[in-house]
Amino acid sequence: MSLIPSFFGGRRNNPFDLWDPFQDFPFTGGALSVPRETASFANTMIDWKETPEAHVFKADLPGVKKEEVKVEVEEGRVLQISGDRRVEKEEKNDKWHRVERSSGKFMRRFRLPENVKVNEVKAAMENGVLTVTVPKAEVKKPDVKAIDISG
Repeated sequence: MSLIPSFFGGRRNNPFDLWDPFQDFPFTGGALSVPRETASFANTMIDWKETPEAHVFKADLPGVKKEEVKVEVEEGRVLQISGDRRVEKEEKNDKWHRVERSSGKFMRRFRLPENVKVNEVKAAMENGVLTVTVPKAEVKKPDVKAIDISG
C-alpha cells in the first residue's frame, strides 16, 4: 500500500519499497537512460582526506579482488583508480527479485596537488576497502635573514 498516490499509473505492491517518482516516466529504460555499466562507473564512491603527512584515498570495493583493481599515476599528477566488478554467474533456474549491486568497469581520476611524492604512492586492499596513500613532499620554507638596522 502506498502512502503517496500514483499520478503516473503503477502502484507499489511491496510496502518496503521506496516510492520512485520517475518510475513511469518515458525516459527510463529508453534512449536517454543510463546503462548499467555507466552506473557502476559513477557509483564508485571514494573518500579523499589530507593529513599533515599525506593524501589518503579510500574506496569501498566489496567483492572486488586486488588483482581486479589498477592504481596508476599519470603524467600531470593524475591519480587513476580503475577496475572491473564481475557479474555474478547466473543459473538457468534462478529467479531474480531485485538486482541493485552494480557490476562492470569503474574508473575515478583525481588531480593531485603539486606538493606530493608521486614516486612513493602506496596502495593496500583490506576487507574490501582500497586505501591509496600519496605522501606529501616537504614544503621548503623560505630562508629568512634578519637585517640589522643601523643608526
